Amino acid sequence: MADRTSPTVARPARAAVAAFVGTTIEWFDFYVYATAAGLVFGTLFFPGDIDPVVGLMASFATFAVGFFARPLGGVVFGHFGDRLGRKSALVTTLLMMGVATFCVGLLPTYAQVGFVAPLLLVVLRFVQGIAVGGEWGGAVLMAVESAPEERKTFYGSFAQLGNPAGALLATGSFGLITAWDSDLLYTWGWRLPFLASCLLVLVGLVVRLKVEESPVFEAARENRAAEPEGPPLRETLRTSWRAVLLGIGVLPVAVGGYYVVTTFLQAYGVTEAGISEQLILSGLTLAAFVELFATLATAWLGDRFGTARIVTVGLAAVAVLALPQFLVLETGSAVLIVLMLCLMRVAMAAVYGPIARVLAQMYPPRVRYTGISVSYQVAGALFGGLSPLACTALFALTGSILSVAVLLVVMALVSIACLSRAPRHSDAETLPV
Repeated sequence: MADRTSPTVARPARAAVAAFVGTTIEWFDFYVYATAAGLVFGTLFFPGDIDPVVGLMASFATFAVGFFARPLGGVVFGHFGDRLGRKSALVTTLLMMGVATFCVGLLPTYAQVGFVAPLLLVVLRFVQGIAVGGEWGGAVLMAVESAPEERKTFYGSFAQLGNPAGALLATGSFGLITAWDSDLLYTWGWRLPFLASCLLVLVGLVVRLKVEESPVFEAARENRAAEPEGPPLRETLRTSWRAVLLGIGVLPVAVGGYYVVTTFLQAYGVTEAGISEQLILSGLTLAAFVELFATLATAWLGDRFGTARIVTVGLAAVAVLALPQFLVLETGSAVLIVLMLCLMRVAMAAVYGPIARVLAQMYPPRVRYTGISVSYQVAGALFGGLSPLACTALFALTGSILSVAVLLVVMALVSIACLSRAPRHSDAETLPV
């Protein structure tokens, strides 16, 4: 019998493109909400007579709901992805995200229906969180499992490109509306990116429906010994609980460090270092473009020199740059600030891009979707949702940015320690461990 885990030449490219398109759309929808939460939701979906800061905090609270829904999405779609296939789970998550995002664009405001408005907003944000929680693991597996052994890190990084690409599209769409008419944004203009997402979802569905199922899953389905003995979550926790914990430990910088070097750094630069918002936003935008190319480059290096080795180098670079990235803000030099932001994003790309393959191969194929989804989404809820808050609390407590830099260094050291102990499973593995 032919080896079903050996992909054809065209299959990896199709799977990689489908992963990139799908995750870009998913993250665009996720970040469109984040952008709107910071700009208009505080005034549109909450009482107009409350303090604007309280309204903004309430708006960000609805944003946080998405983070805490993501682990549930990882469990639910991990189950179906390991039982029924990666492709069917990914089509479902894309539809869920598209419908929820489109419905946000149709919501009545607080002035129209009162407290029903924020309630509906929270429900739809929860659906978004479940969808993106189930999306990442499947997209990574479709790309990694469809690729030849010597190119798995490179093709796996295409799923990672969706995050910065989706963020750029989201902020860019609101930027265009603001440039056209800033007042329009607060009337009905904010609805346009949400409603337009349905067109992107249609494109994503066409691409995703044409891609073949993962060859590794097809091979596992033919060999019933490779199927989970019970529910995939129970089987994962029974046979791979160490890998789950190590997977969470590998990810503090990959998922939490991003918000330290973007969200917190932006707030610190404007409020404490006196840097203009325009300079910080322009620098972060340029850094995001650099990150897109750096992600592919570092993933290519991972296939050439070893994936874990490149991720370790990236983590070490993050630790080295942790303090300088904040100190350079004090200089006020636009050139130095933008250069440092770009350097940090290259270091982050060396961590984030290749990490897809590392996580995918920490689990045997029969529970792989569940395993990487649980690890990634739990880490996202813990480190992604709480890192900016922890940084703010540390700075308020100590009055020194050094404490934040130390936190980032500790996150990098924990990631390195867990990475050094991460297990690796073959795509052809069929027997329980």
